[in-house]
Amino acid sequence: MPKIIASFRRERAAMKAGARLVAGVDEAGRGPLAGPVVAAAVVLNPKKIPAGLADSKMLNAERREELFVEIMATADVAFTAASTDRIERLNIRGATLWAMSRAVASLPVRPDLALIDGRDAPPGLACAAEPVIGGDALVQSIAAASIVAKVVRDRMMRRLGECFPVYGFERHMGYGTPEHIAALTTHGPCQHHRRGFAPIAALLAA
Repeated sequence: MPKIIASFRRERAAMKAGARLVAGVDEAGRGPLAGPVVAAAVVLNPKKIPAGLADSKMLNAERREELFVEIMATADVAFTAASTDRIERLNIRGATLWAMSRAVASLPVRPDLALIDGRDAPPGLACAAEPVIGGDALVQSIAAASIVAKVVRDRMMRRLGECFPVYGFERHMGYGTPEHIAALTTHGPCQHHRRGFAPIAALLAA
């Protein structure tokens, strides 16, 4: 199967159609049992696009960190974290869309178009929005946002790992690994666990 390489074609097409600035938007952390969901918005400089932008899941941690530094140095970037409390109040979809909207609004420039990874566009954006299914693998701006969101969230989870060492957050980043489930069974959830998620709710009910 041929490798999919993210390109700047969609951004260029939007610019030719009249959009001056195009942002890519993505999130990290929808699936874990603990920690925030983080969304990032990135407006790439067409003349300074870091080489090797790709879906963050396809990159190792070292390469993500390298690209993160390049993105932060060459692009306009913003990111927002939705806490576990907000996830409880809005559900994970609502919290993700809230974080995406805040990330776009927090950019130092105002984009004319936001390309959103996935099927849904956040409500209330001050610009046009276009969902792109699989966008983190196809669109360079979204790939850059996926890298920023993943690096920021991983750093947050490593800090939580220092504060709550019994769970091993710094290793599994809050995902439901056997190690994490074993720690939950032994110690129960902490305030950073998503109590509305089925595995945590089942433990609390038991």
